[in-house]
Amino acid sequence: MERIEAVVSGRVQLVMYRDFAQRKARGLKLVGEVQNLRDGTVRVVAEGPKDRLERYIEKLHVGPVLAQVRDVSVTWHPATGAYRKFSIIYA
Repeated sequence: MERIEAVVSGRVQLVMYRDFAQRKARGLKLVGEVQNLRDGTVRVVAEGPKDRLERYIEKLHVGPVLAQVRDVSVTWHPATGAYRKFSIIYA
């Protein structure tokens, strides 16, 4: 099990990006969270098998129809087991 922490930049807020990220993560049976950051980016943390995380990263690069993803910066870590589901953080 692995963990990714990704910061997605571009036009990714107010375009349903968090909902998209949650639906795709749940479809791949990943756990974690997604949240908007004050600087206009979106932060994603996801845990699961490496092959599923790699497919998830590909989806993050595309985003929902109204998004314009400029960059997805990903760091890899060992999974922590801190999550039980994939949630949207509203903060």
